[in-house]
Amino acid sequence: MGHGSGTAPATSAPRRLSLRAMTVYGFCGALLVSAGSSAPTPLYRLYQESMQLTPFWITVVFSVYVISLLAALLTLGGLSDYVGRKPVILAALLVNAAAMVLFAQASGLGDLILARTVQGFGVGIGTTVLGAAILDSDRERGPLLNSLTAFLGIASGSLGAVLLLTLAPDPLHMVYEVLLALTAAMAVLLWIMPESGARKPGALASLRPQFSVPAQSRPVLLRLTPANTAGWALGGFYLSLMPTLVATTMHAASPWIGGIVVSALMLSGAMAVALLRGWRARRLVVFGTSTLVLGVAVTLLGIQQHLVAALFGGTMIAGFGFGATFSGTLRSLLPTAHPDQRAGLLSTYYVQSYLAFSLPAVAAGLSVPSIGLANVAYSYGAVVMLLAVISLLAALRADS
Repeated sequence: MGHGSGTAPATSAPRRLSLRAMTVYGFCGALLVSAGSSAPTPLYRLYQESMQLTPFWITVVFSVYVISLLAALLTLGGLSDYVGRKPVILAALLVNAAAMVLFAQASGLGDLILARTVQGFGVGIGTTVLGAAILDSDRERGPLLNSLTAFLGIASGSLGAVLLLTLAPDPLHMVYEVLLALTAAMAVLLWIMPESGARKPGALASLRPQFSVPAQSRPVLLRLTPANTAGWALGGFYLSLMPTLVATTMHAASPWIGGIVVSALMLSGAMAVALLRGWRARRLVVFGTSTLVLGVAVTLLGIQQHLVAALFGGTMIAGFGFGATFSGTLRSLLPTAHPDQRAGLLSTYYVQSYLAFSLPAVAAGLSVPSIGLANVAYSYGAVVMLLAVISLLAALRADS
């Protein structure tokens, strides 16, 4: 390394990209991983028809993904701090690629559950390590970029699947083949990326999840829990049951409408995170919860009146509220913990968020046979609004 001027550039130049390259790579990788997680959502109607799946089983397929994601997040989330970023990124991409192959070959409910489980594990590993790589390489803009990747990735995955659903001859295979090709390209590009992390002892100990809520953080977490639950529960409903609701209750013949509604929720969430980044945390929570209530009310009106325009409008408003609430919750909660307490507090926050993302959706799926999908949507929306109002009142009371 460096003995002869004739050979050094050829061997070292490809691996000497600046850390800024890792920022771009990490952002694109996180978008890809999140996009893969939402790509099956617009296809659920096709799965229901070809595999005779009820709404309950659709929510189960979604929930096993969330549980697997949470398991990976809590055990492997900090591994890259000890073994370096690139080995863990490669592992996440390989798991993601395996999930795409399983999806493409899925012929029944068991295959779908297995594919979703593997995918959840890959997303859990990938989002944390790619997010860490973004922070390593751009500490100033890293937090904002990390706040945007999930919203933008889920939106692009849903929109991409809708596009292929409309244009491709075999969307149940084509969607995953495209994602597999993009994952392979990211794995190849990883070879020339700089390593932004460092190795240190303690990798095995890092696999043990940390759960803790510091005493000074408990009142804030308690005050924000209803709003956090409302936002994530709404997202879970959209990613599991909304395409079915649009197709059946709204009598929307075009299968792409459900996917675009999901994308609208996430895109407006990303807009809120980006546009309101200068606001104080408490103001974000007050605005986010009140906007969430308004958006869900307009959405339910659209469902009840079979007005697609109202459904879209309400979804955009609710998504904006979701994004603001998400941003305000994290910015209110994290500063309450000391640096050595943040990992445990974040783990608790993730558990709360992802349980809210999955369990209410499963309960909704179970309720469909007895009360019908439209009534499930009304009940679900009412609970989301009630939770948001509780946190709104708590925030206003704390502000006074």
